[in-house]
Amino acid sequence: MRAYQMGPIESRFADIIWAHEPLSSSQLAAYSLAELGWKKTTSYTVLRRLCDKGLFQNENGTVTSRISKQDYAAMQSERFVDEAFSGSLPAFLAAFTSRRKLSAEEAAQLRALVAQYEEDS
Repeated sequence: MRAYQMGPIESRFADIIWAHEPLSSSQLAAYSLAELGWKKTTSYTVLRRLCDKGLFQNENGTVTSRISKQDYAAMQSERFVDEAFSGSLPAFLAAFTSRRKLSAEEAAQLRALVAQYEEDS
């Protein structure tokens, strides 16, 4: 699967698209001005970069995503676990919980996810 990456500013811009899509490029420029203080040309430049990366498309002035925010986050999480923990989810969870304890509710949610995975396998 293709590796998509965005910097923090691009991520804020992408969040605007995900929150309001489909939207016209002029609506996107207006949101960008209001939320990021960007001029129209800056919005169009960043949009073109994100379209070139394959995350969004701008067809006939209508901007939509090619990948959902949830799918993007999942891919970034997978990449992080692969790079930092050699792909080991248990190693990631061990590191994560060594500094931040899970609540009883979070532990129950994780058990439910594992159970669901086992049922689907």
